[in-house]
Amino acid sequence: MLLMDVQENVSLASYSTMRLGGNARYLAEAKTDNEVQELVAWAKSKGIGFIVIGGGSNIVWRDEGFPGLVIVDKVMGKDLLHEDDVGATVRLGGGENWDESVAWTVKRDLSGIEFLSLIPGTVGAAPVQNIGAYGGELSRVLKEVAVYDTQAGCFESILNESCGFSYRDSRFKSADKGRFVITHIVLELKKTHPQPPFYESLQTYFDEHDIREFSPSVIRESVIAIRSSKLPDPAEVANNGSFFTNPTIEQSRFDELKQRYPEIKGWPASEGRIKLAAGWLVEQAGFKGIHDEQTGMATWGKQALVLVNEHAHSTSDLLKFKQKIVDEVQQRFGLTLEQEPELLP
Repeated sequence: MLLMDVQENVSLASYSTMRLGGNARYLAEAKTDNEVQELVAWAKSKGIGFIVIGGGSNIVWRDEGFPGLVIVDKVMGKDLLHEDDVGATVRLGGGENWDESVAWTVKRDLSGIEFLSLIPGTVGAAPVQNIGAYGGELSRVLKEVAVYDTQAGCFESILNESCGFSYRDSRFKSADKGRFVITHIVLELKKTHPQPPFYESLQTYFDEHDIREFSPSVIRESVIAIRSSKLPDPAEVANNGSFFTNPTIEQSRFDELKQRYPEIKGWPASEGRIKLAAGWLVEQAGFKGIHDEQTGMATWGKQALVLVNEHAHSTSDLLKFKQKIVDEVQQRFGLTLEQEPELLP
């Protein structure tokens, strides 16, 4: 017998920070590992599909909704597993708010995720996207991920090297999408403070404010100040944050673009490739601060990479606006932007 409260015909617009999408046939919250297991079993017993979500900051629901069960990860907990003179190992529940978890580690003067401050979403969603910002990346400090394997019907731990991490990607997002429910993550953090060189915009902020000491709290405060000045709060403005990933290209292709656009910026990426700023591409394509009356969508005035739902009626409107941007960037630069928020189902 299922003891959790399962709601029916629930609007999914409330479960995406873009605030668009159809209805879920069923929706329930899982607050413990056992509830995750029970809800998955319930969905299978009814012969319906299931999707597990966190805070909805990096997902967009289709207008058709979802004909199965949406499980909202509410598994909580922030635990200090081990601590010594060098660092500490911490365990975070998948349903915990990510930024509140960062604040919890910073309060203990632990270094490793302070660069990822103010990223919206939950802890369980962080490894899926392998979140990163200002030179930091989750995969560098993540030790293991505790999961429920919905195929094998068992709980297990997946070590970092088996997560398939790459830029904004992991096996949880690609090869094994939908297979695992992330219930907890374990991080290995340090007590030593980061040292220069820092990510360009962060270093500029340090220089402008004459900051010479780089404790986790100072870095967190600086990152929050930078993000707050450029990005809208999803709680107040309907958006998914950065809507496109930064494309990576071959060095030779970058050299060609540099000749045509001397102001274009690129950073070294893996395998000798160059990472470009998607926001700059969108801005150069003429979409910074655009308010599109046809779709009700806009781009944020301070950061063209952020798409904002001003008065869109449907996800279809969002996708039409997105395609306008993709087409213009493709025409101007010969590059195809990839959407960062996941389109579900």
